[in-house]
Amino acid sequence: MKRKGKLTIAIAAAVLAVLGGTAVFAQDKYSLKSPSGIAFSDFRGYEDWAVVSSARTDEVLKVIVANPTMIEAYKAGVPGNGEPFPDGSRIVKLQWKPKKSTEAPFVVDVPDVFTQAFVIEKDSKIFPKSGGWGYALFNYEAASDKFTVDPTGVSDCGHACHTAVKSKDYIFHPYQKR
Repeated sequence: MKRKGKLTIAIAAAVLAVLGGTAVFAQDKYSLKSPSGIAFSDFRGYEDWAVVSSARTDEVLKVIVANPTMIEAYKAGVPGNGEPFPDGSRIVKLQWKPKKSTEAPFVVDVPDVFTQAFVIEKDSKIFPKSGGWGYALFNYEAASDKFTVDPTGVSDCGHACHTAVKSKDYIFHPYQKR
């Protein structure tokens, strides 16, 4: 009986060691921080945020999601009512390479490989020079299952690109009707 108990303890210890080792090597994407100071952890839970819109370029399919603060502002009429989004608003553009569906009985592009999370957050105190918005890009490498901070540092590019929609508080995507 003692031998069986020791064997059970040894097996349990081995399993815990393997699981613990896996946890040590798993990436914590929320530990990443962009050169502009935007922390991926500011967007914790983005996987479950409400969809605002979608978009397609020649290179990527995008699903745009926003946190509850921003969704509430959209539903209140921002930015069409002339009001800006409140500080604490956050939006993420989830980007995939497209592929043609081989299953649909019609021609349709579907997401293939996830590539990037382009994040935008409103904090007028931290980002006063860019209309209150901060921008960062986190690249995803499917082979390693890891995110990295984009080395180009889109913190300035994001605002420069978004000046075309200054009257919409620098946000391209309207909240789509449901």
